[in-house]
Amino acid sequence: MGPQWLLLSLGDLYEAMKKPELANKVYERVLLNSPLHRYAQIQLALNLDSLDRTDEAKASFEKVIAANPTDLEAIMALGNVLRGRKQFAECANVYSKGIDTIRKPEKSNWMIYYFRGICFERAKQWPKAEADLKKSLELFPDQPHVLNYLGYSWIDQGVNLDEGMRMIKRAVEQRADDGYIVDSLGWAYYRLGNMDEAVKHLERTIELKPEDPTINDHLGDAYWRATSQCCARTTGARFTWPTTGSATRKSAAVHNSITQPGSTNFVDCWDR
Repeated sequence: MGPQWLLLSLGDLYEAMKKPELANKVYERVLLNSPLHRYAQIQLALNLDSLDRTDEAKASFEKVIAANPTDLEAIMALGNVLRGRKQFAECANVYSKGIDTIRKPEKSNWMIYYFRGICFERAKQWPKAEADLKKSLELFPDQPHVLNYLGYSWIDQGVNLDEGMRMIKRAVEQRADDGYIVDSLGWAYYRLGNMDEAVKHLERTIELKPEDPTINDHLGDAYWRATSQCCARTTGARFTWPTTGSATRKSAAVHNSITQPGSTNFVDCWDR
């Protein structure tokens, strides 16, 4: 193993130790004419972003890409950084440059269409997002994350409801322990007004991701809606929120979301 390989190994070690500054000092020592220079520069750029030096990271990526405009790995890495920083319009443009380098899309290219679809959706360009998500599924028909994203997007918009629900259920079949995908199924039932199924799946989601605030909010909203529907049929039944059993795993966000304004009492409808 030559000295340049040893530098990369040392850089990897520093990264494993959560010391990106030291890793970058090592990567800077990789020679420009070394075949490992490109890899070192990509890792350096990723570390700069982890240090919240994103502008410098972008500049480093752009140098690598300028040296080889068909470097799909570097293009993807830059797009991922921008997506992580919620710069959705810009990351869509970067992914587009990557897609332009693909002569004949293959199954392995599903991810770049998926990521660009996410960026288009977040940038409020839904027709483009939908086309990319469909293309991603064309390349990888049963990919659970894409099934989940497109299926939920349709349900959220009130279109293609049956197909959207089928997609989410198929995603859950493959990723039954993925809290975010299970949350999509519960929230889809919520959007469709099926509170029994919504509560069932969202309670499962809380077990998988108990600290996630959005998931807690979803369960709280489902509890509130379920209570409201039940109380339209039930009169006068009240109870105090239980402090034992599964209820103790619910976060304060869930607890607060179903509290009656100005009251510490709750309507007991869960088992009716």
